[in-house]
Amino acid sequence: MSMNEVATCPRILVVDDEAHLRELLEITLIKMGLDVDSAETLALARSHLARHSYALVLTDMRLPDGSGMELVQEVNSNYKNTPIAVITAFGSADNAVVALKAGAFDYVSKPVALDQLRKLVRSALQTNEVQKEQQSTPEKQAVPANSFMIGQSQGMQEVRAQISRLARSMAPVIITGESGSGKELAAREIHTSSARSDKPFIAVNCGAIPETLMEAEFFGYRKGAFTGAADDRDGFFQAANGGTLMLDEVADLPLPMQVKLLRAIQERRVRKVGATVEEAVDVRIISATHQNLAICVEEGRFRQDLYYRLNVIELHLPPLRERLEDIVELSSGILKKLTGNDINMSVDAIDALISYDFPGNVRELENILERAVAFANDDCIEVTDLALRGTRKIPDLPMVQPVPTEVITNSNHSAPGADQTPVSVPDVLAVQDIFAAPGLPCSLPDYLENVEREMIRRALHQTRNNRTQAAELLGVSFRQLRYQIQKLKIQE
Repeated sequence: MSMNEVATCPRILVVDDEAHLRELLEITLIKMGLDVDSAETLALARSHLARHSYALVLTDMRLPDGSGMELVQEVNSNYKNTPIAVITAFGSADNAVVALKAGAFDYVSKPVALDQLRKLVRSALQTNEVQKEQQSTPEKQAVPANSFMIGQSQGMQEVRAQISRLARSMAPVIITGESGSGKELAAREIHTSSARSDKPFIAVNCGAIPETLMEAEFFGYRKGAFTGAADDRDGFFQAANGGTLMLDEVADLPLPMQVKLLRAIQERRVRKVGATVEEAVDVRIISATHQNLAICVEEGRFRQDLYYRLNVIELHLPPLRERLEDIVELSSGILKKLTGNDINMSVDAIDALISYDFPGNVRELENILERAVAFANDDCIEVTDLALRGTRKIPDLPMVQPVPTEVITNSNHSAPGADQTPVSVPDVLAVQDIFAAPGLPCSLPDYLENVEREMIRRALHQTRNNRTQAAELLGVSFRQLRYQIQKLKIQE
């Protein structure tokens, strides 16, 4: 937003009974090219609000004739499109949380850091612009950016409405829901619908970072801070500066890291490992977990003060089994994303999906449909293509007899002059050899993927990369073979 655009209409209302602070705020905002009204009491603030429209209201928490909380509630009730931010006393983080829960857009602490104030004001103005654009082009909202948002069930309508409200605030959000319900996608939707959409969105899986590396990963480090620190490096907070930092599976954070995270969120400043000074960061925190954080607090696995700080606003995502009426529309959106065009589903396939309980939620539905696309013939998915759990018997694994090595021998499908060597399972498939040593050689998915990759390579070699003949040789469709070649990144 250019300065000329800012100067055309935005008007800010400053409410504070301290004359020197009020004057400082007025001067700062005027230098930003804004029109400013000021009030030292709650009554005068109400009078201004009745006569003017404001792009932002900035109020102290303590006023001679009332409290800033009263004004927060009144603005949210009577002036829904006007963001209001609060000024809190030094060290009163609890007041800021209470204000955010009540609907405050954001907050600044005394003594007011002018750079932080400017960021808050710019963010509020940009939020107003985003909101106006969305209202003027409602058709943009007709097609959700993420497939999990599709659906007309009551639960999803409430989720979309809440995401729209959350996008207009800078308050911390915690997203709860079962695994696979779309928590990261919901966080991205909040980010992309907010005034921070042109800034970074950084998603961090808290359970995937070794405890010894957490501080360096979150806050960065200076050159020489530890063995291997060859250069200065930014952490997640610096990378997300100006944007959104998503803490996925936040319940997995160890207690020592929870203390450091709490301070960073409260002070909005971080110190790199090996550094002597802190640096300011401007990030919106969105957390997510499939665990019950309140129970984690009771069990002593999660700090109560951090829980209170993160759980300002909760967004709960319903499991897919509670919105089965969305299955058809949701499946259509996922298939279009996977294939780029419409692909049909038989009535039996749709009925099977609606009857399924989806323990893995939307993520499982996406995986089921991705697999079905590879197996389907004639651009129509049948119930057998879905391979839902419980719909077909999985053969027992041979644990004593070795797998036959000559599993594919059909010279009729070989290209002229091609190598007539039968396509065989690699030596690693000799089950007796694999399980001769104690323990497992690798994970089952990795094992099966390696087998599949080797089978396809040998079929392609035998047919001189003729995919049609290789598909016949393997007993699969051409489309399925093409999909597996892309998925397994097989070089021909």
